[in-house]
Amino acid sequence: MKCNEIIELFPDILKNPLQAAKVDLWETEEIRVRAGQCLSVRVRGREWRLEVRYTVEEIRQILSYLANYSLYAYEGEIRQGYLTLPGGHRLGLVGRAVLEGDRITSLTEISALNLRLAHEKKGCADSVISCLWEQDNLCDTLVVSPPGGGKTTLLRDCIRQISNGTKEHRGRTVGVVDERSEIAGCCRGVPENDVGMRTDVLDGCPKTLGMRMLLRSMAPEVLAVDEIGSEEDVREIQYAANCGCTVFATVHGDSPDALQNQPNLRKILETGAFQRLLFLEGRDAPGRIRQVTDHRGTVLC
Repeated sequence: MKCNEIIELFPDILKNPLQAAKVDLWETEEIRVRAGQCLSVRVRGREWRLEVRYTVEEIRQILSYLANYSLYAYEGEIRQGYLTLPGGHRLGLVGRAVLEGDRITSLTEISALNLRLAHEKKGCADSVISCLWEQDNLCDTLVVSPPGGGKTTLLRDCIRQISNGTKEHRGRTVGVVDERSEIAGCCRGVPENDVGMRTDVLDGCPKTLGMRMLLRSMAPEVLAVDEIGSEEDVREIQYAANCGCTVFATVHGDSPDALQNQPNLRKILETGAFQRLLFLEGRDAPGRIRQVTDHRGTVLC
């Protein structure tokens, strides 16, 4: 999605101050709107604060606009605290949670928004793609970074290159379970981001349901998912591996120790299910790769 297409997603009360400040949306990572506070823009890891403030009512207007004035149609996403926009952009939101027992049924009185802009950076995986193979065998790979560290962007480019093929390796069929529409950025079922010529995308489907569905329906050689962590995620990844499918996934974390502190991930890592772990630098350097290790912790590149 181009910069002029991104800005057109916004209502005038958000678009005008961004344009007046000449914000470079192509390099912008997130835009935060908080009731009564200055508009915050994060560009290349640096925060800029614009002297414009919004009321709770104006925040609701922004949310309604981004939801095409059909908030009821997005109730399922809103109760989970986010909204997926065309192009794979993601709008996080907070407010007052309405509960039934221990289950959140809706969010009301929205008081803050966090618009995370998805950027397609072709070639960002160039420096590591060769490390993900052992001869002609593609390794199961886990991309690790804190939130906002560029793991989805890197995963997307890995998918594209694996799907299209490289000079050294033939293209593989790839199945993507894109639960939040952030990888392929589908609009009406068609990917807006380039995820390769041999890639099939199951959009908006929970990972725990979609992985097995793709295995049965599309027989991918590679299965890709974003942000794993639950016991169910781990179970389905193990099922896919047992079916002979290579798995690419991302997870929140910043070090091997942090992964070991997550019981579900520790179990699957101890089995050696992921032969490659890609650790990114984090929010201050989105997409920058700190190191690549094998499942034993040996640094490869």
